[in-house]
Amino acid sequence: MSIEPHGGELIDRRVTANERDELVAEAAGLPRVELSDRQISDLDMIAVGAMSPLTGFMGEEDYRSVVDDMRLANGTPWPFPITLRVDRELAGTIQGRAALWAGDKLLALMDVADRFSADKRAQATKVYRTDDEAHPGVAALYASGDVMLAGPVKVVDRPERPFPNHQNDPAELRAKFDALGWKTIVGFQTRNPVHRAHEYLLKCAMEIVDGALIHPLVGETKSDDIPADVRMQCYQTLLDNYFPDNRVCLSVYPAAMRYAGPREAIFHALTRKNYGCTHFIVGRDHAGVGDY
Repeated sequence: MSIEPHGGELIDRRVTANERDELVAEAAGLPRVELSDRQISDLDMIAVGAMSPLTGFMGEEDYRSVVDDMRLANGTPWPFPITLRVDRELAGTIQGRAALWAGDKLLALMDVADRFSADKRAQATKVYRTDDEAHPGVAALYASGDVMLAGPVKVVDRPERPFPNHQNDPAELRAKFDALGWKTIVGFQTRNPVHRAHEYLLKCAMEIVDGALIHPLVGETKSDDIPADVRMQCYQTLLDNYFPDNRVCLSVYPAAMRYAGPREAIFHALTRKNYGCTHFIVGRDHAGVGDY
């Protein structure tokens, strides 16, 4: 039996084929919200339950509780806000529902249940422990819209996903682990090529678990990070030559990096719980950047 998802239920916000046709038709008459790469990643993770228990972008009550206390308003641990920020002009045109787009692809409809603003500098100081705009996470926050739209989403399509041979949603990985007979699984987060210390950490962890999930992040990163396609070749070489075939699984993780240090380490652990991991490796300066 797999570990229970975070919050107790594995969320699935994808719609049926019949409902999809109705929503696509409705979207033609709705205000259009063009999503950033980070927002696209967030939406896709919400869609398949990787961000369980979230069913959409956070409202004000959850937002303030998360920023201040690292918990959703109901007390469930959650380390940083998952919000849909837009500019004020666009926010003013939205009543009821909005259509969420990635270029020419309709991804979802959102029932806008809340809209609010909050001080970006205060959020940066609490989440990133700095308000310095040279920090990539802070810079992304400052560049985003001033109004946050919140509400549940209905997902009609998914973005183009890289590395199709290594795409596994939470339910798929859970089923795979069950088929392999794995009861305990360690998750390994990485946005860098694997080096010998990583190999050592993984092999030490594998002494106490049934299997390891190498789960490289392939969402948005800063411009000088190693490209994901190069990194994937490194991970495959590791599997081909340095680990037993039946003890390791390689699958990509669609999240965007926030570079939020300790808070992001918690996020990486909680979301891997949704993918079925019972253990998680936190490395040196996990999700850190520069001297922050």
